[in-house]
Amino acid sequence: MVKAVSFLLPLLLLLHSASIFIFSQAQSIVSQPQVLKSKDFTNIQNVGSCSFTVVIKTSCSSVSFTRDQISLAFGDAYGNQVYAPRIDDPSTRTFERCSTDTFQINGPCTYQVCHVALYRSGMDGWKPESVKIYGYNSSPVTFYYNAFVPSGVWFGFDYCGRAGQSPPLLRSSGKWFLGAIPGFLLNAMV
Repeated sequence: MVKAVSFLLPLLLLLHSASIFIFSQAQSIVSQPQVLKSKDFTNIQNVGSCSFTVVIKTSCSSVSFTRDQISLAFGDAYGNQVYAPRIDDPSTRTFERCSTDTFQINGPCTYQVCHVALYRSGMDGWKPESVKIYGYNSSPVTFYYNAFVPSGVWFGFDYCGRAGQSPPLLRSSGKWFLGAIPGFLLNAMV
């Protein structure tokens, strides 16, 4: 019996440590968009051969529709940036309240997208709920805005400077209790 316990003790300790590490990595998005003062996306040269699909969902608490000019920029941590100077189209009522609009944007190829920014110019106002970007070399990433985009500034998320993190700022998703099970077993054995 002592031999079985002495064998199980290191195994359970290893399982406990591994489960704490694994489940501490389970993360969810908990950040808010910000004015990106140090970013200027207007000088980006969209030279490249990659196609991106961008899906923008307009909040149900936005204005009924907007005639504002909307621009989009996004990129990776290596300086590869994509800029779409006008994605709005008032004649087709793009960005109506509770709508989802999909755009095909060509630009330089990127690695994992870690920043996105929207620029709005006009008087109507607009509140996106989320921006989801699908790229060739990266996993799809969703940035949750749920805030009115201020006029005349780049507004969004920049997680490129945070080494080892994919966007955005992250928090544990509550799966910690699974890591505690081997701990309880370990305590019961001692």
